Amino acid sequence: MRPDTSRWRADAIYDFIEQAGVDDLAWECLRRNKDYQQDYSSLKRLGRLESAIPSAMEARWGLRFRGKTTAFGR
Repeated sequence: MRPDTSRWRADAIYDFIEQAGVDDLAWECLRRNKDYQQDYSSLKRLGRLESAIPSAMEARWGLRFRGKTTAFGR
């Protein structure tokens, strides 16, 4: 999962940060973490995105809940 960095200097992309809560900021950091990206890719490859997170992964990332997410501010 390679992030799109073509518009990283566009201020409007980061306007949501001013209203973001702690959980939103934590997610922004977590989703950019290469180790997390690998763990997520493994779950996706195994078809386990809708099932419970393995306990080791839950402990590693502090995640507890599964379900659809929405982008902040939308």
